[in-house]
Formats: sequence, structure tokens, C-alpha cells
Amino acid sequence: MKYLAGLLVLVSPSFALAEPLVVGLWPGAPPGPPAKVTGPEINQTKPEDNLIAGRPLIRLGNVNAPEVHVFLPAKEKANGSAVVICPGGGFSILAWDLEGTEVASWLNEKGIAALVVKYRVPTREYDVPGKWQGPVMDTQRALSLARSHTADWGLDPHRVGVMGFSAGGEAAALAAVRRGQRLYDKVDAVDEVGCHADFALLIYPGGIAGPDGTLKSDYVVTPETPPMFFVHATDDKVTCLSSTALFTALKKAGVPAELHIFATGGHGYGLRRTDAPVTQWPRLALDWFRDRKLLEPRSSEPAAAALPAAGPPR
Repeated sequence: MKYLAGLLVLVSPSFALAEPLVVGLWPGAPPGPPAKVTGPEINQTKPEDNLIAGRPLIRLGNVNAPEVHVFLPAKEKANGSAVVICPGGGFSILAWDLEGTEVASWLNEKGIAALVVKYRVPTREYDVPGKWQGPVMDTQRALSLARSHTADWGLDPHRVGVMGFSAGGEAAALAAVRRGQRLYDKVDAVDEVGCHADFALLIYPGGIAGPDGTLKSDYVVTPETPPMFFVHATDDKVTCLSSTALFTALKKAGVPAELHIFATGGHGYGLRRTDAPVTQWPRLALDWFRDRKLLEPRSSEPAAAALPAAGPPR
């Protein structure tokens, strides 16, 4: 934790955050495929690596002990909503600040609790579904963890969503469409509460569609699938057909969804502003939060910890 905190100060001074609450996701060895680590957990950014909006980013690699870093908004701002954040990185590394802690800072400013998932990487060398199984399990566990702490973290168990970028968008999308159907057997009391997402924001997600734009069979959309928000650019090397394919399926199922496709903008910008219009997407997302009533103060006290959330059987 001290290592990461030091990097945050060094790399991202414009996104100052209080020390998060760091929680190990699993009581023992995580279920599912382990990360194929080659050394200690470390920032793998090199001096010659590309900059985003003129600044470097943390490329966190060799994550074999999944955690969730919990950032809570100031009490006077808190509205009870929470977002589980899945940074991208091609299932090889985690773009830890660009698509994780910087997003948490933005959400906290809006009164939303943020839980950044330090999911296991690298898993890219596994064949599908092994490539995404571990990260999705870690994401599902983080969703349950949020609901098991509604009382002490001040959360509304019915306003816990997920947000993912790039490969993290794939993990977030899979967690959302599964509607609480776990990829793993329950391991303790945390898993007695739902691992479903009440809403999802997918920012330049990958892996959802095949090369021809057809939605992959892992994505089964029903009227019970949660509302979703998408952002993508047509010149993104990670094809925007992933966003359009899932959006189309949501539309056909009658699920509320909002899709923003920009002509240019590329990939991997996070929340950092550039001259590209696509980087204004946080304003659009904020409007979507307002439309979904996610910025309004919770109507009642949060439910007690470790009680099942209302909704479909989990």
C-alpha cells in the first residue's frame, strides 16, 4: 500500500486522494485461474512508454493477491451510490491510476463511493474463458463486499454498480450480464449478499464482440440485465463493435442503455482531457448518473451488513 500511495503522489498529483481502505478480496487462495506472475507486484512503466495527456501512468503488474481499494466520499457529499471500478490493461497489467484511482477521485467528488479492484493479472495467456475468469470472479467478489459493508461504508445496497475500461470493461460487462450468477462457489458470509450490478458504465470495452461485430455467446441479455452506459471511438484499435453489439442486445431486450460513439479519440484516455471530443465523456456520464437518480441522497439508512440484497435469487 505504501508503494502505491507513493506512486500516486509522484505520477498523478492532480488527482489527490486520501489513503484508501485496502481489503483483501479472498480469505485464502482465490478461486479460478491464478495470475501467471513472473516476479513481484510492481509498476512496469518504462521511461519510453507513451504519455496520456502529457503524463505517465502506473502500469501495475504481477498482481497475484487481489484486493479492493475503497475510497469513500466526504460525509457531507456522500449520496449512498457506489461504483466498483475495473481498470484496463489487456489482462496483462492494470492501468492503476489512469483507469482506477483517478476515476475514484472523480466519483468521490460527486458523492459516490469508489471501489477500485486490483484484480489478478496477467491472465492474458490463458485461453478463453480462463483469460477473464479470474478478473470477473474478483469483480463479483468486490460487488458482494460492497453490499456486505453497506452500514459501515454508508452505501445503498440497491445502487451498487460497476465500471470498466478496455479489458476491465470486458470484466465489468461479464459481471453485469451474469446478474448475480457467480463464477465461483460461495466462500464465506460476504458471498451471502448479491454480486449483481445495479448499473454498468463501459468505457471503450473490449472482447464483447467477435471480429464481425457479433455479440459473443457469453453475453446473454435479458430484460433483467442492468442499465448500461457506453463510450467508444470509431478509430479505437479495440473495436467499437463491442459497445454497439451489446447496446443493440440491450435495446432489443428493452433495457435502458446510452451509447456514445465518437469519430476519433483512440484508446486508453481514462478521464484525462485532451483536444479529442471523446475525452469530454465524463460530463455525459454525469448526466446519465443524474437521469438514473444515482446522485440523489439515499432515501433511508443503509441496510445492515451481510444481509442479502433485494432482487432476483442469487
